[in-house]
Amino acid sequence: MKKERDVEKVYSNAEFAAKLRRLADAVETGDKFEIQIAGERIYVPVRASFSVEHEREEGEEEIEFQIRWSREE
Repeated sequence: MKKERDVEKVYSNAEFAAKLRRLADAVETGDKFEIQIAGERIYVPVRASFSVEHEREEGEEEIEFQIRWSREE
């Protein structure tokens, strides 16, 4: 079983755009998506679900693009 993890990685605009393009291509073609975040390679299966979340509090706003799936162990 993998350890719990909660990591946030900041990317340059160009790096973030490239990752979004690769994700969009994978979603559009129905392929799995691979990404490396803070040294760990993550494999996102085709069955993942996608959502967009918006939060607003104390003078700040946040949009999160979320990808969620259950691990089959």
